[in-house]
Amino acid sequence: MESTQAIQYAQNNRERYLAELKELLAIPSISTHSQNKPDIQRAAEWLTTQLTGMGFENIAILPTAGHPVVYGEWLHVPGKPTVLVYGHYDVQPVDPLIEWTSPPFEPTVRGENIFARGASDNKGQIFAALKALEALLKNEGLPLNVKVMIEGEEEVGSPNMARFVAQNKAKLKCDIILNTDMGVQRPDLPALTYGLRGMVYLELWIYGASHDLHSGGFGGSVANPAAVLCELIAGMHDADGRVTLPGFYDKVRKLPDEERAEIARMPFSDDEWRKMTGVPQLIGEKGFTTLERLGARPTLEVNGIVSGFTGEGTKTVLPAKAMAKISMRLVPYQDPNAVEEQFKEYLRRHAPPTVRWEVRKLSSSPAVLVQRDTVGVRAAVKAMEATFGVKPVFKLEGGSVPAVSLFQANLGVDPVQMGFSLPDDNFHSPNEKLHLPTHNRGIETYIRFFDAAAGR
Repeated sequence: MESTQAIQYAQNNRERYLAELKELLAIPSISTHSQNKPDIQRAAEWLTTQLTGMGFENIAILPTAGHPVVYGEWLHVPGKPTVLVYGHYDVQPVDPLIEWTSPPFEPTVRGENIFARGASDNKGQIFAALKALEALLKNEGLPLNVKVMIEGEEEVGSPNMARFVAQNKAKLKCDIILNTDMGVQRPDLPALTYGLRGMVYLELWIYGASHDLHSGGFGGSVANPAAVLCELIAGMHDADGRVTLPGFYDKVRKLPDEERAEIARMPFSDDEWRKMTGVPQLIGEKGFTTLERLGARPTLEVNGIVSGFTGEGTKTVLPAKAMAKISMRLVPYQDPNAVEEQFKEYLRRHAPPTVRWEVRKLSSSPAVLVQRDTVGVRAAVKAMEATFGVKPVFKLEGGSVPAVSLFQANLGVDPVQMGFSLPDDNFHSPNEKLHLPTHNRGIETYIRFFDAAAGR
């Protein structure tokens, strides 16, 4: 039996839902900035108020060594499965602010989209799941047991999640995990993610002189850390786009022909991807399609570089130090600790003796590969097909969600990875948005998913 009353309720309450979503998006819950810690707390409290109003029980803001976890449960259907719904309420920084068309924490609807930081990643997605649960609770009732866990540190690599999950295994015990931090390929084509890349995020520091020097008086006699850093980074890829860290590909999973065929089913155009990103030409590892590079192959990217004088005008210094933030996205079977060591070995082999270097690890998590024929996945396929009118495609996702691998390892459950962001939603970038028609379809899909997972 489908929850037609719940779906109608969600459709009738879209205006209220949008107003509530705006309230959540207006909270600048940036997890990486210490000055936003009060906003993190406000966002957590806002979510507990929502859960209370929906009728959830044992609602709590659970502390960690960093930002807290919001938890609530509704466990009143004996004999039915328990679903753990996961999402995060923290958001990325907004820089560069000047590139935002409207203020990032003043949610603004333009056309079919709402623009705000966190609209797509991940407030809009977890909000959709909560509204689906509300619609069921206010009408036919929940057909199964539900636990909700929303963390506040995903955007900084979930550094305290491993300890939290390990310490709360009994509380988080479940039969199905729903990870809402996902997306679809197009508004008319749903997708389920069966693989996530892992990540190692490092800072590389290069040190030269004990202090900045006059570039005229000392240039040509001592090494320039900025130049050395650039040379080292340039050597981290070869002419075929492969990463040159020693041993980097030793454990990389070979992509089976069946999966390559599934990836090829997805409608994708290199030209459209180029236009969406605004680049003159695409790049990538030789021998793989763009979609395969995005989800099935590892990468090494520079996320930021700082050195010397970068202010307005001129100041002729030879900088004493240089720093680059470098992230490596990993695929199944690559070990984050081994990759970190490979990075250091590259530096041992290639850094000149004219400088000294230091590597600082900021975060890491392994890749995730899940089964595509679990009870939860079958329920998701059924729900998506009923809502969108077509079967979903299965895809490998290039991003990382550290909590998912922790759930897999500690709870022994493969997650269902189902969300409704779009590739052009600008998550992590200025003018982040959420496509409201797809968002509304997402709410209806989640309603059908909970029904299907319960066998209703």
